[in-house]
Amino acid sequence: MTWINRTFPNVIQLGWSSDLGWGTAIYQTLYMTFVSAIIGGLLGLIFGFGLVLFAEDGILANKPIYWILDKIVSVFRAIPFIILLAFIMPFTNFLVHTTIGVNAALVPLSLGVFPFYARQVQNALVSVDDGIIEAAQSFGATTFEIIFKVYFRESLADLIRVSTVTLISLVGLTAMAGAIGSGGLGNIAISVGYSRFEADITFVATLLIVIFIFIIQFVGDFLAKVSSHK
Repeated sequence: MTWINRTFPNVIQLGWSSDLGWGTAIYQTLYMTFVSAIIGGLLGLIFGFGLVLFAEDGILANKPIYWILDKIVSVFRAIPFIILLAFIMPFTNFLVHTTIGVNAALVPLSLGVFPFYARQVQNALVSVDDGIIEAAQSFGATTFEIIFKVYFRESLADLIRVSTVTLISLVGLTAMAGAIGSGGLGNIAISVGYSRFEADITFVATLLIVIFIFIIQFVGDFLAKVSSHK
């Protein structure tokens, strides 16, 4: 304890439960990560499946719809996240009536992660063997059945892997959002540790983010391995 107090004095002083405490920062990071993962993940799944189903060789081939979905995903992917934060501030304020804090961060985080995830989902789905899809169609399977019993089932392990990669990227985005006042470990690392030249705080905040990423990677790899039937 003496060594800890001497090496990390500012970390100890910051405390656990204050507005800038470690417990608060960890909670805010987890909250921003998983809530925006649910919202952005649902959007990404919808767009990812749409890009495959409405493609020229898809089971619901529709060139205009595919073009619209593709361009929406491409435009949002082209906008750097730090610029997206500022660009959609009026929209964020309209939805949550504020532009700062963890709830405000959910809007840009969701919109920032969904195009990346949509492309990942698209890549996972196009790897499904066309022969399996054709066989399902020949047996009279409905579009709903092909989506959930063929595409989803055959690509489940790949979907888990790309979801893991996306979730890890999202942790990084929460740190970036926190750096401009949205809270979380990113806010602790930059607004407190870096701004006050308290390197021990920056080090511990970074270490906690790395630990989160390792946990996500471990769980994702385990689930992908369990769900793989190849």
